[in-house]
Amino acid sequence: MAASKLFVLIAALVCCSTLVRLSRGGGVGGGGGGGQRAQNYTSMFSFGDSLTDTGNLAVSSPLSFSIIGRFPYGMTYFHRPTGRCSDGRLVVDFLAQAFGLPLLQPYLSRGKDIRQGVNFAVGGATAMDPPFFEEIGASDKLWTNLSLSVQLGWFEQLKPSLCSSPKDCKEFFSKSLFLVGEIGGNDYNYAFFKGKSLDNAKSYVPTVAGAVADATERLIKAGAMHLVVPGNLPMGCSSAYLTLHPSSNKSDYDSTGCLKTYNDFAQHHNAVLQQKLQVLRRRYPQARIMYDDYYGATMSFAQNPKQFGFRHGALRTCCGGGGPYNFNPKASCGVRGSSVCNDPAAYANWDGVHLTEAGYHAISNSILNGPYTSPRLL
Repeated sequence: MAASKLFVLIAALVCCSTLVRLSRGGGVGGGGGGGQRAQNYTSMFSFGDSLTDTGNLAVSSPLSFSIIGRFPYGMTYFHRPTGRCSDGRLVVDFLAQAFGLPLLQPYLSRGKDIRQGVNFAVGGATAMDPPFFEEIGASDKLWTNLSLSVQLGWFEQLKPSLCSSPKDCKEFFSKSLFLVGEIGGNDYNYAFFKGKSLDNAKSYVPTVAGAVADATERLIKAGAMHLVVPGNLPMGCSSAYLTLHPSSNKSDYDSTGCLKTYNDFAQHHNAVLQQKLQVLRRRYPQARIMYDDYYGATMSFAQNPKQFGFRHGALRTCCGGGGPYNFNPKASCGVRGSSVCNDPAAYANWDGVHLTEAGYHAISNSILNGPYTSPRLL
């Protein structure tokens, strides 16, 4: 891959993404939020990458902010760039609004009032720490060193400000919702950027999925009772991957137009992650560990995009620089040569690797209402 193309892809990817959608039914309002509440959560804490980051990468990395900190990012809801990799709100925003909570503050630019929640997610973050990437020869591809373990460290540092004793913490966190991911997709992205084969990357899966499960367990030990752990997205449906890894063999694509081998890889990761979460459920029966099937939700949407309001299909971006999927590494969203669509709500895909607010709204409905969350959140 040419160096310029690689840089732009990593810059756009500031974390793993693809097209994800789910039912646009009730649950999360398209305006201020709302929706049914079976559990009265009083706070929310989130960890992950650019699917969840509401500003931490922008604060920690001026280079990344030069990409996501310009129009048209943020055009739909906030009407200004906020550090979110979308035109508007993310899943974490919709979930907060659904439970009557304020939008979560990024940890690195938080105010004094943190008792209703904080967002620790960082765009480009990985489940594994930098030494792992040094070992596989991919450390030069890392967009940030603020991995999942660093985010957990931030949480531990903040914890004394939230509760003062084990009993107090147990009470406080019993009413909190924890969103652990999506995280792990970048671990594989960086490996692929370095030229690792699918077989090489597959050997990393137990370690990467294990890191996500270990983080979940660490939060449970800290007092978390309600945790949503999403699986990886089908990277074979990513406009970036489809553009940068085209095939002349039609059999390499499924009926939706996604690359089979990369989707098979994502499914393998998700299967291993679910096995590890099941072990945690047996070990901690008092905790509600909910797996959110982003993969299944995406494929449901990819097969019937217009049924869910995405008139331009599942694979074409709203903001991009042309080509079959409107994704051009030399003219990514916000860069000269790119253009933005008039109606982002008619697209699931925002910039080739991240979703529109409409796409994230669909995911939040899946988390709240199923059928892609097990056990159900509501």
